[in-house]
Amino acid sequence: MPAIINGCTYYRTAEVCRMVRISKATLFRWCRDGIFEDAKFRDRRGWRLFTEEEVQKFGRVANLVLESDEVNTVKTSFNQ
Repeated sequence: MPAIINGCTYYRTAEVCRMVRISKATLFRWCRDGIFEDAKFRDRRGWRLFTEEEVQKFGRVANLVLESDEVNTVKTSFNQ
């Protein structure tokens, strides 16, 4: 269930992964490899919280089909 904090909706890692149909390992790898910045917010347990905008970015990347020479451009285009 999303967390609503100060009127903003945040999604935890498992929710994001379900929504965009990727594994937690994939999400963490994308953050570690610099495709996305790690979550800016965490709850009291230290769990990552992602905004709707971040979830939409994950979804766009999850559904990309690239030629092999285009893969490195993903890091620069989505980490802005």
